[in-house]
Amino acid sequence: MSGPTQITDKRVERSKAKVLAETYRQLVQSGIAGVSIDEISRISGISKTTIYRHWPSRSALLIDACSRLGGAPVAPDTGGLRSDARALLSHLAHQLRTANWSSVYPSIIDAAERDAEICAMQAALHKAFMAPFEAVIERAKAKGEIPRDRVTSDIVALLAGPFFFRRWFAKEEMDDHFIDAVIDAAIR
Repeated sequence: MSGPTQITDKRVERSKAKVLAETYRQLVQSGIAGVSIDEISRISGISKTTIYRHWPSRSALLIDACSRLGGAPVAPDTGGLRSDARALLSHLAHQLRTANWSSVYPSIIDAAERDAEICAMQAALHKAFMAPFEAVIERAKAKGEIPRDRVTSDIVALLAGPFFFRRWFAKEEMDDHFIDAVIDAAIR
């Protein structure tokens, strides 16, 4: 039996989904700076007061929408650091070439410089996305594949950093040869 609360809940969920979908569309199209509550309201058909009832600020809406940009990969366990790193970096290269978040993320980083809430959200996104890299490195240390005194965050930066550089600055290919060269440089 469905009562008024269930009907209201479904309407609320539909409204929130419309707002988030439009917010995401604007994020992909224009980055964080291009997201407008007025425009979200106009296109989604959801009133500004309803939007602000669910998200008390533009930052809160952006944080909710950005937190849904994409999940972090799972830490692979292929039997060795080199093959684990290859799996993670192949996934990262694919995501940077094809996923919408790769065009949105630079605007998140930019906004994080000026907005403490977005900064906290960006830090959480980054931490979640890098967690599988940290897991495979820690496992490799435990197995003796790399020295225990190597700093995990340094290795993560050596592995992942070149991919972001190639995607956003150099605009160069991230092929198998590049993946292998990055792994060689990071774990030698």
